[in-house]
Amino acid sequence: MELLEKKILDEGRVEGKDILKVDSFLNHQLDINFLNDVGKEFKEIFKDIKVDKILTIEASGIAIACVAAMHFNVPVVFAKKTESKNLDKDTYEGEVFSFTKGKTYKIRASKRYINKNENILVLDDFLAKGRAVLGLIDIIKQAKANLVGVGIVIEKGFQEGGNVLRNMNVNLKSLAIIDSMEKGKIKFRQQRGENYV
Repeated sequence: MELLEKKILDEGRVEGKDILKVDSFLNHQLDINFLNDVGKEFKEIFKDIKVDKILTIEASGIAIACVAAMHFNVPVVFAKKTESKNLDKDTYEGEVFSFTKGKTYKIRASKRYINKNENILVLDDFLAKGRAVLGLIDIIKQAKANLVGVGIVIEKGFQEGGNVLRNMNVNLKSLAIIDSMEKGKIKFRQQRGENYV
């Protein structure tokens, strides 16, 4: 997605070899017109697949999933990272290790909102080591629902998450894949065909 790559180059900030800050438009301050374009792109990519619900994880995935859901005309469910009195006690649970925070935490989704045989599309902002997506896939399996695809805005292709999911035959589509960020210079993977690999 050329628009996304341009946005990353214009507004993104590289820290070290593996941190990309896109908080000016994607996961802190939100550029809603841009997110609408992202949502349209996901709808185009997954247009031939029946999607009943979009699943994401709090917090950064929520805005992306909500805007995209308007194009799919389906509800969004987001897995919560913290226990809350307003969350049903009957939940599916997964575990996610956050390399950014250096800790493992449980994610939860109410059993009443992910149902057997539903077609679930997972959307998220970043894919690095893949732990968040694997936690969401675990929840989908517990619900006996169908994972029909994973849509990622920015994949860090130099980390293993993309390969892990592709080796599992997950229908993974990333709008931009970054192959390196050496010395602050972002190098994008040339996307060949629909698989972006």
